[in-house]
Amino acid sequence: MATGWDHRAATDPGGGEWLPVLDIPPAARQRRWTVLLRWLLLLPQFVVVCLLSIAAFFVTVVGWFAALFMGRLPEGIFSFLGSVLVYRTRVGVSSMLLVDRYPPFAFSAPDHPVQIELRATPLNRLAVLFRLILMIPAGIVNNLAQAGWFAIGWIFWLIGIVLGRLPAPVFAATAAVARYQMRFTAYATMLTPAYPKRLFGDEPVPQEAVRSGTRPLLLDTAAKVLVVLFLLLGLCGHIVSGTVDYGDDDEMNDRTAPAAVSAR
Repeated sequence: MATGWDHRAATDPGGGEWLPVLDIPPAARQRRWTVLLRWLLLLPQFVVVCLLSIAAFFVTVVGWFAALFMGRLPEGIFSFLGSVLVYRTRVGVSSMLLVDRYPPFAFSAPDHPVQIELRATPLNRLAVLFRLILMIPAGIVNNLAQAGWFAIGWIFWLIGIVLGRLPAPVFAATAAVARYQMRFTAYATMLTPAYPKRLFGDEPVPQEAVRSGTRPLLLDTAAKVLVVLFLLLGLCGHIVSGTVDYGDDDEMNDRTAPAAVSAR
């Protein structure tokens, strides 16, 4: 993770906008017993992530004011929020069955197979000022994709137990959701000026430019269909949830209305 400020770091070598990168090894075999107990084994990590997220919220608020004044995040704030993002991403990737190795209880883990690359770049003060509004569309997409994945994640869990690995389309679609969440969090915490994008993967690159199983992240037709399915399931879940809540409110009003009439 870069810590030095570089005005040129906002673009990639090809001249396009540079996006935070998530590196995950290609899909590989996993130990079935760790897949079976994955979420149970990660319970201590979930507690740590929860505590770090609370701390990161308050640091982000401070960073927002600092970015408005300075046009960038102070190096200490950038380093802390970036470290929290790395930690959360490793735990999230493990919980989504993308890697078998247990995430360490540490910010720095250069030998861990899951890494992210952030670049400390200047920020547009106007975009920082309206960050809460600007991130709403991406937040909706992120929420739907996450909700949709978890709605059928138990199926992937069973597949992982039976096969000892995730099929390539499932791996790619899941990695796309995990990467989009990482990029959304990076944007929300002002670690990057780049708006989260490329939920449906990247363009192919020459073989010598391939860095990991997700750099570039290539989705075939089956994987893209899965991503669409995640979004639709997430949308359906929110619609059903809203309908149920509205129905419960109506039922409660129907029950209380006669009582109010009787009291009169």
